[in-house]
Amino acid sequence: MAKKSTEKSNVNTDKKTIAHFLNRAVENVFPAKEKLAALLESGKRITVYTGIDPTGLTLHLGHLIWLRKLAELQKLGHRVILLIGDFTAMIGDPTDKSAARKRQTREEVLANCKRYKQQAETFLDFSGPNPAELKFNSEWLAKMSFSDVVELAAHFTVQQMIERDMFEKRVEEQKPIYLHEFLYPLMQGYDSVAMDVDLEIGGNDQMFNMLAGRTLMREMKQKEKFVLTLKLLEDPSGKKMGKSEGNVVAFTDAPEDMFGKVMSWTDGMILPGFELCTDVPDADISDMRARMADGENPMAFKRQLAKEIVTVLRSAKDADAADAHFSKVHQEKENPEEIPVYKVKSQKSKVVNVLVESGIVESKSEARRQVEQGGVKVDGVVVKDALSTVSAGSVIQKGKRHFVKLV
Repeated sequence: MAKKSTEKSNVNTDKKTIAHFLNRAVENVFPAKEKLAALLESGKRITVYTGIDPTGLTLHLGHLIWLRKLAELQKLGHRVILLIGDFTAMIGDPTDKSAARKRQTREEVLANCKRYKQQAETFLDFSGPNPAELKFNSEWLAKMSFSDVVELAAHFTVQQMIERDMFEKRVEEQKPIYLHEFLYPLMQGYDSVAMDVDLEIGGNDQMFNMLAGRTLMREMKQKEKFVLTLKLLEDPSGKKMGKSEGNVVAFTDAPEDMFGKVMSWTDGMILPGFELCTDVPDADISDMRARMADGENPMAFKRQLAKEIVTVLRSAKDADAADAHFSKVHQEKENPEEIPVYKVKSQKSKVVNVLVESGIVESKSEARRQVEQGGVKVDGVVVKDALSTVSAGSVIQKGKRHFVKLV
């Protein structure tokens, strides 16, 4: 393991940069944001990591949020570790799951993580004067004896484990909780001990696991470990992008597919998307919020977000091409030359209300069903959220033949 340097000359302590790191996309800091700020401003070079279980063939936009925060600390001069959970992936993280995850074989895990470093190199520098490190937690977890596991488990109670939301829900629904799922937080927690880290970064849904590492660091090494949780990319109702929704942007997606998936997000994901996935200034995001609140059509902002994300993951040239492709395929090609016009009563109207009031469907229940089943498009983009709103200037389409333009 590389020795940790405490040389202050190589660490950037600019307060404005540190404040941006601690606030942009951040949900919580444990034990306190002020304490972590003081550590970063002290000039001490800290060790920070984030872990990714290789349960898929590629990284996706959720990973982008973590990688961007790691990159900020690397640029400040700190030691950054990207940990591949090749051992924990064989167990399966129960976080946010109503049933046990399918356990991965060793062969599946190794196949899944082949692309990870190459994809992470878009954001992290694995060479140069302050290279990021790639580690695998099988290096220490696979070597633990049963006695080691028992000793580790002695730091936690069954009551602590059962308090996890997803476990409580399974108990209520009389669904099984497997013993190996209780071991997952212990293993992720021990990663912090094995690497002797100062800070762990991850999504807010990983808070329980990351705090387990904080407990172990305090009890096994008598050391303070900071935990920084990041906001999740979701709309105001708590609905987030997911594989079941078909709107997860993968690093391996073609630019036009990335663009189209972002355009399928709910309007409530536009501002979080800018905050979490782009470098658009906070002041500009606040301006967008005000303009949409005043009734400006959110579609233009969503297109801007789609271009920003494609630019981050590919290039500005690819983003322009994806934008042009979207216009050609989803708007110019599909819309008929003559479209009926409907005058909306307010700057923002619910999709289901407009569908009924314009005569496209007969009832709100039918409108909700059409939306939830993916039968409705707004400006060429499928909407599946019955609470979605539309503004004047948009074109609503139901099925292949029913169109209405809002004025």
